[in-house]
Amino acid sequence: MSIKSLQPRFFVLLLFIIVSGVLRITAAGNITPFSNFSPVGAMALFGGACFADKWKGYVFPLLTLFLSDVIMMQTVYKAYSHGNLLFSGWYWVYIGFAASVLIGQLVIKKMRVGNIVLACFLAAIVHWLFADFGTFMGEFSIDITTGKPFTRDLAGLLRCYELGLPFLKNTLLSNLVFSGIFFGLFALMEKKIPALAVR
Repeated sequence: MSIKSLQPRFFVLLLFIIVSGVLRITAAGNITPFSNFSPVGAMALFGGACFADKWKGYVFPLLTLFLSDVIMMQTVYKAYSHGNLLFSGWYWVYIGFAASVLIGQLVIKKMRVGNIVLACFLAAIVHWLFADFGTFMGEFSIDITTGKPFTRDLAGLLRCYELGLPFLKNTLLSNLVFSGIFFGLFALMEKKIPALAVR
């Protein structure tokens, strides 16, 4: 990685990613109708679409996700950590997150509103499918309406997905809002600062 490749676009993109992680941590533990309203989905799309080197689009957003997860699990959610560094079924969430980066790379080849909105929808659905499957498969998977474990069959999985629908809605809304902020602000910065454009 040369010094030239780090200047200045890389640092600006990395700053966006770090801000996303900080925003996520500061919102942790706030149980409201907007629970799951987080910038991480937009962070994945933004990283996937904007880093010139594809591997950076995965490494830096995933590293930020990991560090924010560790901080939250050892502070805000320590009572639910069961002595683990990360939550049960974390790898399913990370697979979904990596898929969102891929969606950013494939769908947002050009920063157009239609491309970004489509990517936001696809990323929300993919995250919901992977994350809720991880919840269903998890050691501590409980149907919050009954207090009992999900049945280990298709009906149990569908019930888990059904209970995740409100979170899917919030994930989609947060993808749209934060993607609008990230992509819009970065596009404006590219116009004002030519050095940020991909060469």
